[in-house]
Amino acid sequence: MLSISQRSLQMPASPIRKLVPFAEKAAQKGIHIHYLNIGQPDIRTPAPILDAIRQAKIDILAYSHSAGNLDYREKLTKYYHKLGIEVEPHEIIVTTGGSEAIWFALMACLDPGDEVLIPEPFYANYLGFSQMAGVQIKPVTSAIENGFALPNKQAFVQAIGPRTKAVLICNPNNPTGHVYSRKELQVLEEICLEHQLFLLSDEAYREFCYEDTHYSALQLESIRDRVVLLDTISKRYSACGARIGALISHHQPLIAAALKYAQARLSPPTLEQIGAAAALDLPAEYFVATRKEYDRRRQTLVRLLNEIPGVFCPMPKGAFYAMAKLPVKDAEDFCQWLLESFSYKGQTVMLAPGAGFYATPGKGKQEVRIAYVLEEKALISAITCLKKALEVYPDKG
Repeated sequence: MLSISQRSLQMPASPIRKLVPFAEKAAQKGIHIHYLNIGQPDIRTPAPILDAIRQAKIDILAYSHSAGNLDYREKLTKYYHKLGIEVEPHEIIVTTGGSEAIWFALMACLDPGDEVLIPEPFYANYLGFSQMAGVQIKPVTSAIENGFALPNKQAFVQAIGPRTKAVLICNPNNPTGHVYSRKELQVLEEICLEHQLFLLSDEAYREFCYEDTHYSALQLESIRDRVVLLDTISKRYSACGARIGALISHHQPLIAAALKYAQARLSPPTLEQIGAAAALDLPAEYFVATRKEYDRRRQTLVRLLNEIPGVFCPMPKGAFYAMAKLPVKDAEDFCQWLLESFSYKGQTVMLAPGAGFYATPGKGKQEVRIAYVLEEKALISAITCLKKALEVYPDKG
């Protein structure tokens, strides 16, 4: 009997989506599910993005340049210049979503068996991308008690081995919502400089900082040629299905290497680049209003969670996620139970179990990630459901 590859067997399932079959069965029973497990914003995609695609005058839907259309890359440079990030079109590879940018970066910077340091908890798909690239993740654990601030320099240095080649961060962070300050980034700057490491910085949520100004890793002057900026329009413009991201670096051999992977997949989506280019013309007020909406939800969510006996949730400073510690023995069992065995007034909640955002075995077992992507009234109903569920859950921690 033919067997599938060991590589595919070792590919981790998404902790964000693995409970979908249970949610589907609950929905078939007529239970309304509040989906707080996935970062799919409910904010409307801006009309200019969709209008630009609808109104495009195209006779042949052709390939774009493998690095992305030049006019889009030129517009991107103006966007970054406004943020104080100086880049040129030849330093940008447009990718099929931020996911491809992350994968290209790992493939271009590390060889199979090399190691990347990542503060945990981290975006769960980093596990899958690393597996695909044959790269080993060495986690550096942060703590919920201090809001998942960057671990100290010694913790990183102790994790560095002969095959460590890079550090990967997400700023603002998914899943914790922590925003790494300039001081924290300077710690990473020192580490990368002293130990000859690349710094891969996933900045998909930069527009959603609620307390501090976002500081990009590409603004770290002493390692500017070792930084790889990973980006996407998905969350910024509530356009997750458009699949347009970017890999940006001043390191020209790295860009040339990434371009080979870009050429192998031919081109990023043509229509979506047209929409993404239109998005760059949106006024600054768009982000002001969107950020205000998410901030209101953030405040409501954290307040309601911390009012539940036994629950602890630090205040996230960015993105639209929060990590909460629950009074249960195993959050994954609890999340499945919510879908299989619980409802309150015909409703239940879907959460993402926290352990899937860690690489260290046993970490995050009592934690869940909550995406505040529902409008405030629905969010209040969802947390009410969660409170009622915890009151009757039989396997408390």
